[in-house]
Amino acid sequence: MTTSRTAVITGAAAERGIGQATARAYADAGWAVAILDLDGDAAERVAARIAADTGVATFAAAVDVADEQSVQRAQAAVAQAVETGRLPVVGAVANIAGITSPVPFLDTTLELWNRVMAVNATGTYLVTRAFLPDMLAAGFGRIVTMSSVSAQRGGGVFGKVPYSSAKAAVLGFTKALARELGSSGVTVNAVTPGAVDTNIRVGSTDEQEAAIVRDIPVGRTATPEEVAAVIVFLSSDAAAYLQGSTIDINGGSHLH
Repeated sequence: MTTSRTAVITGAAAERGIGQATARAYADAGWAVAILDLDGDAAERVAARIAADTGVATFAAAVDVADEQSVQRAQAAVAQAVETGRLPVVGAVANIAGITSPVPFLDTTLELWNRVMAVNATGTYLVTRAFLPDMLAAGFGRIVTMSSVSAQRGGGVFGKVPYSSAKAAVLGFTKALARELGSSGVTVNAVTPGAVDTNIRVGSTDEQEAAIVRDIPVGRTATPEEVAAVIVFLSSDAAAYLQGSTIDINGGSHLH
């Protein structure tokens, strides 16, 4: 399959994850995909499967989104793949990598706070900062950030204060960068999923899961594929007029 642009997706190797579903959705839509994940071996396996299933060009690299040097190495590897013709030019970055924490506020530590902020908020900054210059030079780019309904309603799903705070920071980042980039041809938009059927809620009980579903008017959690479809739309030419938007994907659990 011939592709003209590459989508870079972080946190794309986890099974039953939004990142992997997003990588596959990009590929199904004809994008080449660069899969970045903390688990480099898993990223390679996912890239190979997507290439075999869809025929698009794929690339994989290990990255710790919270580490500046690691992000720079990953960006350099993608850039080299573009320069050598293995990948087309980068046209989209989907910042999916994230972690959560269900720890009550008075049981949190500074180490936990810093880690949740580093992966979710600082990681979004570092990855976007690394890939933005080339998109600006090309006059086209789509940056999609992963926030959460928890940022809008103050938790209430699984992650508590550090997670909600980090995801709120992502919303502020998205709006401010979108305003700064203006009519550059690069858009920046956020998605705010509610509960999604992934493995991120490690350690949740059946009772907690049932309570989460009871709070959702449509009566179920989202699938990773439903979130991925919105991310790919925000990366399309049809979404060119969306700048600084927040797209809710929460089944009606937060209405505003």
